[in-house]
Amino acid sequence: MTTLSIVLVLALLLVVFGLLFRLQILTSIFSGSSNREVGVSNRVNAILFMVFLIGGGAWFAWSFVENFDRMNPPIASVHGLATDKMFWGSMAVLGVAFVLTQVLLFWYSYRYQHKDNRRAFFFPHNNKIEVIWTLIPAIVMAALVFAGWKEWTRITGPAPKDAVVLEIMGKQFNWLVRYPGRDQKLGVVNYRLIDAVNEFGFDLSDQNGVDDFTAGEIHVPKGHPVLLRIRSRDVLHSVYMPNFRVQMYAVPGMPTKFWFTPTKTTDEMRAQTGNPNFTYELACNQICGRGHFAMKMSIIVDEPDDYVAWFTKQKSFSEQNPEVLASFKQKSDKLVDKAPATPAAAAVVTPTAAKASL
Repeated sequence: MTTLSIVLVLALLLVVFGLLFRLQILTSIFSGSSNREVGVSNRVNAILFMVFLIGGGAWFAWSFVENFDRMNPPIASVHGLATDKMFWGSMAVLGVAFVLTQVLLFWYSYRYQHKDNRRAFFFPHNNKIEVIWTLIPAIVMAALVFAGWKEWTRITGPAPKDAVVLEIMGKQFNWLVRYPGRDQKLGVVNYRLIDAVNEFGFDLSDQNGVDDFTAGEIHVPKGHPVLLRIRSRDVLHSVYMPNFRVQMYAVPGMPTKFWFTPTKTTDEMRAQTGNPNFTYELACNQICGRGHFAMKMSIIVDEPDDYVAWFTKQKSFSEQNPEVLASFKQKSDKLVDKAPATPAAAAVVTPTAAKASL
């Protein structure tokens, strides 16, 4: 309530000052001295333009330097280097254009402020200038778009055949991850089978899914391609792994994918950052509901041998939940019992057999 009162008082003061300023202008017009007052106003505004340019520019530079490390977490993937190079190349081009245009805008506002003894020069059109400032941005933008398209096509293209495959599913408000078992094939899932125990919807009637397992954190091997199969169980989420420069939407009803190659183990990154508690993170950067803040999962990058050791220790979903597997077997047995028996005397007659009988 106190904050609202303060805001209302400030708004009322602004209205009062605005009315007083307008009253001053009307008084100047009736007294015949409006030109002098407008001149003073212009000089004040022109000086404020330069103050804002210098002060705002200094504040922006300080903020950029101060938060640079937060904006650029250490890279830990192969494609991350190319992505950052492309990003900062684009920022350099846009930054130069932005700074140049803003400096000219504010400087011209100060340099060419109103003066009674000066008139503006009328410059209606110039074909040469029009062609220059149309072609140069068009060429630069085409180059940036082509570079981005080329890198995006490489990242979202087919993953190497030996890639480690895992599935990430987002739901309000946590992530679920599923790995294929020793057969390296993810089994079928069915949303109709989802319940409190079977959150992924494992269909254990599919033999490829019997050895699939879930994990409370993501493990991936260093130096080996990793293919993420991504989907959502409810609303729009986004798989975001800042250190790997990975981001891909998790869309209900539309599976997506992203593959990358980790280059630094968790221990190596801890040594590099000097933070013994550092952990790679999977987060959701789409506002997916009231519990959005809780959508985090740890990622552990292991040495290849350590990853294999971790992988072999995992128990499949069917082993951890034998009652679910038993229910599937029971349903399967019932279906077999209800199936109609094939007549013993029935024979398959082929065209060749038919001719022989004649």
